[in-house]
Amino acid sequence: MQLTGLLWGKQLLDHVHFPCAEVLGPEASYDEIKDLIARKGQVFIKPIFKGGVGKKGKLGLMGRASDISHALVEKERLYFVVHDSGKQTVKADGVTFEGGVPAEHEVYFSISESTQYRTTVMTLSHEGGGDIEEVPKDKIRVVPFDPLTGLKSFQVANALMELDTPKELISPLVQNLPKLWTLYNHYGMNVLELNPIRMSPNKKGRLMPIACDFKCSFDIDDPAWHRLKLPTHLFASDYSEFEQEINKLRTYQGQSDVVVINEKGTITAPTFGGGANALVTELLGERATISSDFGGNPPYGKMLEISKIVFQYWLGQSNVLFIIGGKANNTDIYESFRAMGDALRSHFRKHGPTPLFVVVGRGGPNLIRGMGYLRDVLRSLRLPYRFFGFDSAMSEVCNYATKVDDWMAREGRQILASRLGCSAELEGGPHA
Repeated sequence: MQLTGLLWGKQLLDHVHFPCAEVLGPEASYDEIKDLIARKGQVFIKPIFKGGVGKKGKLGLMGRASDISHALVEKERLYFVVHDSGKQTVKADGVTFEGGVPAEHEVYFSISESTQYRTTVMTLSHEGGGDIEEVPKDKIRVVPFDPLTGLKSFQVANALMELDTPKELISPLVQNLPKLWTLYNHYGMNVLELNPIRMSPNKKGRLMPIACDFKCSFDIDDPAWHRLKLPTHLFASDYSEFEQEINKLRTYQGQSDVVVINEKGTITAPTFGGGANALVTELLGERATISSDFGGNPPYGKMLEISKIVFQYWLGQSNVLFIIGGKANNTDIYESFRAMGDALRSHFRKHGPTPLFVVVGRGGPNLIRGMGYLRDVLRSLRLPYRFFGFDSAMSEVCNYATKVDDWMAREGRQILASRLGCSAELEGGPHA
């Protein structure tokens, strides 16, 4: 998930007029929090984590307060709380204050892409509020539907009746849940989840669905999400300047997905393709500075700018520049290698030479022409290199790159520094 919680979720839900719990951000004043408690009876204080972080409530990372003093104590406890989610350790950056929503019934709802049905599906249950995996299967309905026609009211109604949903819940859900398809479809999402939707009575006593939590993920290479005017930092895995610069280059053509692995790594690996990315990231481990996927046939201009940013941040501390990918079907290897070669030449011209060994493993259209161009650039810069074609096992190419890294650390940097007339010292971190 790229967006979680109501801080941004409410703004998105407002686009389709779906009711949502009242929420205040981390900048909320004393009087604003006090007024929200007075009107709603209580507030829930939730830490703001970047991306999707689950199990917060079960680990006590959510506060509840019915008076301003307790609310401020919870704010202090959770504002910069550190959360170990198992795979990663993340730190909060503020809290939200969400007004209480009285209700007897809670609903789970999501829209996502199903590999089982090969189409878009709605998942619905009137047993919301907890992990959907723990809800009995007979209390959940997964409904595939045609994305060309969208989610219709009758599909929601049929699913609710099959679940023996209380009658007072059916009409308000049938009227409001199809609005979420508009949000999902118009803004390039591939996952949208509300859990819980609390069925709260309005002034006339009629139950209304109120979103009390929000999660979504975007296809970031679909330009539709730009309509929401969301800041680009929301789509990076952390707040590093490097990821922010790369994210500015997202376009409809060519991927530009990056994650910083180790700021003290010694192998910088611009990688092409999701499969290559997974294998390379696993085999390089802590040696890797970044994990990346720059596939999708990026045009010359985009690949040039991406390469300049990568080289600016990471070459000074790297022993190995490792350009790696599988055998491409539609990516023009010549255009990619030409852009990377030109960026490398520009980097040396601007920052001076740096001891570097270049390892390349790639296959695809115009491969020989691309390797010839890159070879000429590396020779002009007096850098050692080793090229592997599509008939070389990617795992063995990765192993070769790690052996080169060991040699560079042992003696190679000093040898190359003497040849290039520059310092052999590692710079020790990304630089702008």
